[in-house]
Amino acid sequence: MQVVIFKLKNEQFAVETSKVQTISEAVTVTKVPKAPEYVKGLINLRGTVISLLDINLLLDIEKSENSQQSVIILKLEDELIAVSVDQVDEVLEIDEDIIENTREDTNKPYIKGIINFKDRIVTFIDIDKLIAK
Repeated sequence: MQVVIFKLKNEQFAVETSKVQTISEAVTVTKVPKAPEYVKGLINLRGTVISLLDINLLLDIEKSENSQQSVIILKLEDELIAVSVDQVDEVLEIDEDIIENTREDTNKPYIKGIINFKDRIVTFIDIDKLIAK
């Protein structure tokens, strides 16, 4: 299984590459009046207008002082959604055996598990469940 690993503040998260359409650097955001707080605005990606969501709010993580430089475009069902992250670290091929299941002991159903690398821990999220919430 391939995953995209990205950083928010000092934490690393992973999503399946099958959900990732593309990764982009800084984009121009058009604010939407009266939009929910988690909607940062709209972006134009090669002629396609996409909603940009604040993943920090969805994951309940403080924003870092640095501006978020990368945007991950996700394909969820038939819709494109963008989330801004501090940085995209890498794309990795991982063995599903290294994902530790945390479903029983969490009240956050969007967490699929923890990827335990020897030098770091990465939270593996189910982006469909996160966005649906």
